[in-house]
Amino acid sequence: MLKVSVKWQKEVFPDVEIDTSLPPYVFKCQLFDLTGVPPERQKIMVKGGLLKDDADWKTVGIKQGQKLMMMGTADEIVKAPEKGPVFVEDLPEEEQAVAVGHSAGLFNLGNTCYMNSTVQCLHSVPELKSALLQYRPSGRRNDLDQTSHMLTVATRDLFSELDKTAKPVAPMQFWMSLRKKYPQFGQLHNGVFMQQDAEECWTQLLYTLSLSLRSPGANDNLDTIKALFGIELVSRMHCQESGEESSEAESVYSLKCHISQEVNHLHEGLKHGLKSELEKASPPLGRSAIYIKESRINGLPRYLTIQFVRFFWKRESNQKAKILRKVDYPLELDVYDFCSSDLQKKLEAPRQFLRDEEGKKLGLKVAEKNAAAPKDDDEKMADAEGSSNTNGESSVASSQDAEDTQLTGVYDLVAVLTHKGRSADSGHYVAWVKQEDGKWIEYDDDNPIPQREEDIVKLSGGGDWHMAYICMYKARVVRM
Repeated sequence: MLKVSVKWQKEVFPDVEIDTSLPPYVFKCQLFDLTGVPPERQKIMVKGGLLKDDADWKTVGIKQGQKLMMMGTADEIVKAPEKGPVFVEDLPEEEQAVAVGHSAGLFNLGNTCYMNSTVQCLHSVPELKSALLQYRPSGRRNDLDQTSHMLTVATRDLFSELDKTAKPVAPMQFWMSLRKKYPQFGQLHNGVFMQQDAEECWTQLLYTLSLSLRSPGANDNLDTIKALFGIELVSRMHCQESGEESSEAESVYSLKCHISQEVNHLHEGLKHGLKSELEKASPPLGRSAIYIKESRINGLPRYLTIQFVRFFWKRESNQKAKILRKVDYPLELDVYDFCSSDLQKKLEAPRQFLRDEEGKKLGLKVAEKNAAAPKDDDEKMADAEGSSNTNGESSVASSQDAEDTQLTGVYDLVAVLTHKGRSADSGHYVAWVKQEDGKWIEYDDDNPIPQREEDIVKLSGGGDWHMAYICMYKARVVRM
């Protein structure tokens, strides 16, 4: 770690730290935070010419305390004037993101698009942001290790920073905390950080947050992440050879969409994913036997995550290969057919209520089923804050909302994480996120781009373009 001073125009920034284990592009991101000059516009004078993004610090030859000269012009993002010109960067920080209509992008710190896209998708969950804001170091559990605590704080701070500014953010503290907690994300190849798997990053981050955001002293140690993303499964195990049958329950954070020649749509892939064949020891037979495992959803989350199983290990080439097959997915997903009979019974009344309300909006007459005083439509139909437990009640909303809020088994697409390329160890990840106003933004690292909703479902594969790897759906709920 070196400390240098940087002169830009008439300003001098002393004691700027350079982490020589990271590429110079990261140093330029630091200078962007200080000066507002984007990395691509920075010209930093070093021995032998200009500092390149991928240069080797050893050959650059910078010394402790050295004074560097930087040239370049800062960004000016303009807001439509009313009483004269107003620049977004001149607004209070909390107003900047509102002025441009979406939160900020994230700089790529060297093959970190897998991390950036994961962060952007999870950042779109308001209940998660609220839970993180309530997290305080003094309130952390005694059994929570320091690296988990640091990663949780870094996530909280990064989410807050994304909401405050329209300028791209350099997620350096988050990245360092992620690598400290999970060293595999710091793997190097020829001195360059390697591309990693976005699904692995997503899973590991949720696992860490599930430990940090668990409420001590609450019934069953209420786990906010489980309440928001947890899917309860009940499975039946059957061995045809021995006639054995057993059942088991488990909680997962995502459903798998398995892809084969017979799978053309998400529903078909989910059906394949909920039925599997495995080999294990059979006590009656005294040897290994084949078991069929069939699973059903027994508890739905507030946000349903689906992973398209596109990567597999190719033995002949000894590397991960990618399935490019096109698999369509809907903007509206109904998972009723994948639910257990017990859960289906609990969903019947809310689903009928949802159909009635949608019928009213279309001008259809709906027979009243009871004489109770009706609530306003706005009160009944609400995209309630909070997640659900197996009873369809809100687990992180107010107690009053928890009494009224019911899940319907119907979900709306709110985020897609895509991968472009033919290998898991290369290519590029991008996040496509639905905003509160219904518009979609493509977050390609530090470059947010507005997109049309009809183009989002075209990210279904079949070629070398971006294709869905993870889809996140938000529950459509009613208040009865």
